[in-house]
Amino acid sequence: MSSGMDLASLQKIRKYCALLLGIWLVGCVDGGTKASQDKPKGPTVSAKQMELVQETLRTFPEGTEFSLGFLHGGKTHYFGARLVHGHSKEVANSDHLFEIGSITKVFTSTLLTSLVLEGQVRLEDPIQKHIGFTLGTAQEITFEQLANHTSGLPRMPSNLDLFEDPDNPYKAYDDQKMKAYLVNDVALNHPPGTQYEYSNLGAGLLGFLVAELSGSPYDEFVRNKVFSEYEMLNSTTDRTKIRGKLVPGLDPDGKKTSNWDFDALAGAGAVFSSVVDLAKFGNAQFDSTDTKLAMTQRPSFIPNNEFKVGLGWHILNQEDGKELLWHNGGTGGYSSSMALDVQGKQGIIVLSNVSAFHPFRNSVDQLCLSLMETLEKMD
Repeated sequence: MSSGMDLASLQKIRKYCALLLGIWLVGCVDGGTKASQDKPKGPTVSAKQMELVQETLRTFPEGTEFSLGFLHGGKTHYFGARLVHGHSKEVANSDHLFEIGSITKVFTSTLLTSLVLEGQVRLEDPIQKHIGFTLGTAQEITFEQLANHTSGLPRMPSNLDLFEDPDNPYKAYDDQKMKAYLVNDVALNHPPGTQYEYSNLGAGLLGFLVAELSGSPYDEFVRNKVFSEYEMLNSTTDRTKIRGKLVPGLDPDGKKTSNWDFDALAGAGAVFSSVVDLAKFGNAQFDSTDTKLAMTQRPSFIPNNEFKVGLGWHILNQEDGKELLWHNGGTGGYSSSMALDVQGKQGIIVLSNVSAFHPFRNSVDQLCLSLMETLEKMD
């Protein structure tokens, strides 16, 4: 699929997507003429941006839906599109909810920095001081290492059977199962603090720990400390509490599929949100006086020359010397991607009902980063 980008830019985006894929498991409308110049089209998106969205959308099955947020120049614009009979149809879906998968990890790290600022815990504290049971490893793991994926914990616990209920694979994985694994079967892949290795287990354990320290369930804690504070009025981790419209998730063939429910691993991927809510959270990242958000943005580990890791966030190094905060997510029926240029106070949010198992799921990340380049060219 042609993206309309130069080869070097496309290769850079593909390299980022291949390197940092954080998914939970793993032209004009109606065939009109292509936009050749970046002229404004309507109040929200340029012709170039429209072309990128439409070309990407047509990669996926009928009924696929994108909800996008553009943060630029102190303003926030929204654009929604759905594939109908092979063509892109504009839809108003900015307040509709999607599963955002692993972007949840950024919220979990924000809960951690809240506790740090309140003096309840330090980033360098070993979790063994707070966990309430004996880990099956003598090596100390810190809260920071859980948040930046250097804990040494594997991606998934070995006693989680993803095929027991493939339509809702995390629902039955409760606190007791996680504790049993951590006490009896835990095996670190490398010494803590020495290597980056993306871990859903580590993020889920962090969510469990911050909720325990707060004295409230994860859903209540994230609602009080993040969703309420940043006026994310429709976001939740509990789909029984969803207000408003939930966009149905699609499997790789474009058929409606089950939503995912979480228990012990909620901190790794349980959030439902809208592009309006995520835009509020994104704009808040530009406020340098917000200490708990600023803490999540600071590099805490450098795996290589391509990116750094904050707390939750991945920090992409760009060729012009700028940095992007970035995270994506994926579940059985949804894919998401969010990129922010804090220095330039601009960003892109892409929510979709593209399955994380779709073979072209990476195109959602490519779209997000391609749209970021269009913002940079507008400066």
